[in-house]
Amino acid sequence: MMQFLLIGIGAGAAAGLLFASIASGALAAAILFYLAPLPVLIAALGWSHVAALIAVATAGLGLGLVYGPFLAGTFLVIAGIPAWWLGYLAMLARPVNAEGSLEWYPIGRLVIWAAVIGTLVVAMAIPNFGMDYESFRDALRTSFQQILDNAGQSAGQGQSAQNLSGMLDTLVAVVPVAAAIVSTLMTLLNLWLAGKIVSLSGRLRRPWPDLSAIELPRNAAYALIAAVLAMMLPGLVGVLAGAVAASLAIAFAALGFAVLHVLTRGMAARGLMLGAAYASALFVGWPALVVAIVGFAESFLHLRARAVNRPPLPPASNSNIPN
Repeated sequence: MMQFLLIGIGAGAAAGLLFASIASGALAAAILFYLAPLPVLIAALGWSHVAALIAVATAGLGLGLVYGPFLAGTFLVIAGIPAWWLGYLAMLARPVNAEGSLEWYPIGRLVIWAAVIGTLVVAMAIPNFGMDYESFRDALRTSFQQILDNAGQSAGQGQSAQNLSGMLDTLVAVVPVAAAIVSTLMTLLNLWLAGKIVSLSGRLRRPWPDLSAIELPRNAAYALIAAVLAMMLPGLVGVLAGAVAASLAIAFAALGFAVLHVLTRGMAARGLMLGAAYASALFVGWPALVVAIVGFAESFLHLRARAVNRPPLPPASNSNIPN
């Protein structure tokens, strides 16, 4: 127990420092801010969920004493408790036979939980801007107006008021979706990094999963359909539905990449093809939507099973080759 306590305090101090970096206002601090759940996840995967819970409490207490209850509460809601829960689920297992073999919590469900966390981050941020759509939109527009003014991009400095208004409207529409995407991606990245770090240390009890075998619950596909349809609803319901759809799209993109890994097996240029797919999704953006559509199709068409069960190609005919 003493080891759990010391690990938890150390991980909590690291998580609190990473989260508090956002108070500096520096752009680079945003990266450290999103890495705040990483120490908690490392404690959960390498030691236990008890150590992770101690880390969450330590970070929350430290942030509360130094920065006040608002920042401490924000950490607990969007970083600390979600990281503890994800780490707890990742190490859940149950025996499946008399020999003591274990069935671990499915990776696909962890991906869905990452999407849920990405949505919750947006949902918790909305009340800070307003409790109705008009207040939310106006507060968000004002915030971006101030940012653009500080950057010297106001209408009186080379940009028309009409163009600026259009830019603000676009930002207001895009930011909730972008925030959900970034939060979901960073949650998955933190989980992967924590798993790699703990695995390299030799403390990971769970076998490293076959990521190409990820399976998402069928209900996730129906939830995505419902979220896309709900995006057409007015007000904050449509905004929140957009965040849900964006977070689930990232989950299906992960499934889509798993499909690509299976479909390209045996191909000579497999590494180049997968590298191009990952790079284009990361740096271009829209190819990730195509990969998400592939993942969505996998839920109903079982593309990987079809690829595995397909008969091998017949050998090339030698009838035209002279003796």
